[in-house]
Amino acid sequence: MKKLFLGTFLMSFMFILAACGSGNAQDPTEENAEAGGNSSVRGEGSSTVFPILNLLVEDFYAEEGTAVELGGNGTGSGFSNLTEGSADFANASRAIADEEIAALDDAGIEWTEFLVATDGLTIAVNQANDFIDYLTFEELKKIYSGEAENWSDVRDEFPDEPITAYGPDQSHGTHDFFNEEVMAEEGVQGELIQDTNQVVSSVVGDENSIGFFGFNFYIENEDQLKAVPVSLSEDEDAVEPTFENVMDFSYPLSRPLYVYASNQSLEEKETFRSFMEFVLNHSQAAAEESGYVPLEDDALQEQLSKLP
Repeated sequence: MKKLFLGTFLMSFMFILAACGSGNAQDPTEENAEAGGNSSVRGEGSSTVFPILNLLVEDFYAEEGTAVELGGNGTGSGFSNLTEGSADFANASRAIADEEIAALDDAGIEWTEFLVATDGLTIAVNQANDFIDYLTFEELKKIYSGEAENWSDVRDEFPDEPITAYGPDQSHGTHDFFNEEVMAEEGVQGELIQDTNQVVSSVVGDENSIGFFGFNFYIENEDQLKAVPVSLSEDEDAVEPTFENVMDFSYPLSRPLYVYASNQSLEEKETFRSFMEFVLNHSQAAAEESGYVPLEDDALQEQLSKLP
């Protein structure tokens, strides 16, 4: 059994503690402050984007000796922290919403949107499931609206067994993206969980289950899960969530992944500006290593041009 990302979160937390140091070791942020022009950097947001940024945080510390604090409590949490001024950047697995733009405007915070990779929101069932070969958006909507209580309610030839539907809760951009793209913003019903790793483990442990999460969560656990091809309708071919299909957006649930940065932090914190340049320059390798689809070269150059 492959380790879930919970271990990565804990490692990241311990990494930050180690980077801060104790005893005779000097805090890297203190060293930066003494050097002038730099200060601590903090990010919060999407658990889907977390693996990419976590690699970059570790590599940035290895090269620059500067610790960056990183959380992965969900896209909504990232925007809340950015609005409150407690984070320099917010990772997001969906585009910023109108109400979040308004909240940032009210707080007087200007921001810049950076693309860092592409993801394919993945529908998965337990490996013991031998009857699902694909699902349409309409069938997914039946499941996640609560209209279908048994699998036979989804399709007549499916067994008369109860469905347990899992997914990330409302704090996650993955939830919002699924609600918008599949549910027509009518709401998602099911066992909604804050920790995406628990969504994965719930599907692994329940033969009648179905779940949705980022492509990377599937890739890290593909020996225990069965990915479900998806079609927009019965009239269209179902498409598997693969690296190639996500890259060319033929997979219907492909989506960009973002970092939203405070303009003030970019302009006033030399460390943060350097970190964001490092993130973009190394995003392709980090995305691929994390199981996501990297930006093409032209798109990367467009993102780099946004830096002040």
